[in-house]
Amino acid sequence: MKTFRAAVIGFGLLVTVGTWARAEMLTIATYNIENYGPANRLTEAGYRKDYPKPEVEKQALRTVLRALNADVLVLQEMGGQVYLDELRRDLGAEGLVYPHAVLLVGDDVDRHVALLTKRPLTAATQHTDLEMRYFGKKEMVKRGLLEVKLAVADGELTIFALHLKSRYTDRPDDPLSSIRRASEATAIRDRVLQRCGNPATARFVVLGDCNDDKASKALTFLQQRGKTSIAELLPATDSRGEAWTHAYRKNDTYTRVDHVLVSVALRPAVMGGTARIYDGAGWREASDHRPVVVTLEFLGKK
Repeated sequence: MKTFRAAVIGFGLLVTVGTWARAEMLTIATYNIENYGPANRLTEAGYRKDYPKPEVEKQALRTVLRALNADVLVLQEMGGQVYLDELRRDLGAEGLVYPHAVLLVGDDVDRHVALLTKRPLTAATQHTDLEMRYFGKKEMVKRGLLEVKLAVADGELTIFALHLKSRYTDRPDDPLSSIRRASEATAIRDRVLQRCGNPATARFVVLGDCNDDKASKALTFLQQRGKTSIAELLPATDSRGEAWTHAYRKNDTYTRVDHVLVSVALRPAVMGGTARIYDGAGWREASDHRPVVVTLEFLGKK
């Protein structure tokens, strides 16, 4: 588990409301950007190994990210540091600047969780030491858990970014890896509680590609431990009222696997009471996922 601390730089606060001196909006997005790095791909020239993400997909991805204009952007399936640097550079050249970035380096050497932010972080911790039980053996949560903290108008917010195991597996006793994801979610949930304490008073967000639906054990475990309510799964739809975030193009199937959960204490800060799914320009070409976005409002007292 790696942690750093940094100085907090002041930022402008936006609105005056009644007896509150200032209000601040914070937009957070999670997005699986589909192999932003070398991967085995089917191209126009045939099947290629370790082939980079095509430029047309990168351009579409930047179109989506500029439209989101999120204050904090959580990414899954990011390549190594050189690819994160490339994305930041290209976005900056198009007017979307993220001065701060963190790359979570876990056991998965190809696909990483990353975070870009316009706001300075007060802390960032890479939880690469998460152990879980899987068929009686101890194993590691392959992609780890990224934890960051940032200052908001009335205190501090913690963001936990994750990417659970995909449904691909060679184990006949866990054909869709649902047992593994449930074990990963349990380890992550317990670490969140260890770090944040009482969810009724701690303000945190847990978000990312869970590779599972809202009725799964993995999502149940992220929301509850025994009788303790930990976080609430936010509903989310696009502009047409559709709730899917992942398109499995081979079979023409659509599922919701990308989720945003907020702690009990943070729930009142969710603007509109829901998250939203982006369905604007570029999403078809950019990735097989669609981003999920939540806007939080923090009120600072006089």
